[in-house]
Amino acid sequence: MILKMGQSSSFLRRRVAREAALLLYTLQEREFKQAKERAAKALGVRVLPTNLEVAEELDSIADEYEGDARWERLIRMRREALEIMEALKDFSPRLIGSVWRGTVNRNSDIDIVVFSQSSRSVIEALRGKSLEIVGVERTPAAKDGSGEATHIFIKLPSGDEVEVVVRGLEDMNREERCEIYGDVKRGLSLDQLREVLRSNPLQRFIPRKRESLGEVQP
Repeated sequence: MILKMGQSSSFLRRRVAREAALLLYTLQEREFKQAKERAAKALGVRVLPTNLEVAEELDSIADEYEGDARWERLIRMRREALEIMEALKDFSPRLIGSVWRGTVNRNSDIDIVVFSQSSRSVIEALRGKSLEIVGVERTPAAKDGSGEATHIFIKLPSGDEVEVVVRGLEDMNREERCEIYGDVKRGLSLDQLREVLRSNPLQRFIPRKRESLGEVQP
């Protein structure tokens, strides 16, 4: 594509980022990589934005479409997460994902990671609170295919969905980098979530904005 006057690479990246974010928001795509590639192809350009640029556009779209209901949803989901984490307090639960970050939208679920050598014990703790478990899956715990993680899916009376990931005790202190923001995905412990809900229930946990260089297809 030949750039028109004033159409810089950063301008095109933002156009692609916006289109990719719309694809994600409308659930036409579920992964950032596929959304970016599809958006670039639709716009006839070879420039790809970073995941961070797409996430920022997705955040803006959620603001535009959802208004104050978005922040009501965030508080509700954080309170729901607290109840589930209290039920799982023996397994060192941590709230991660968009409910931790404070970037929820209408498609968000609640993501909680716990640590145990027995996924059955976690399931029994959830059932003890009469939570509706709608599915259980097992996947590799690491990107290289090693280890095993159990994913427990829950449907709440509010309609919100929860994914509890059970990882081994050996993973408790393992650091994992976020593919969107580039920081360590620390999440919130049970005590930290209680404090957030007490002092600033809308608090966000995203790193300071960094310059995005983007990616160019060869």
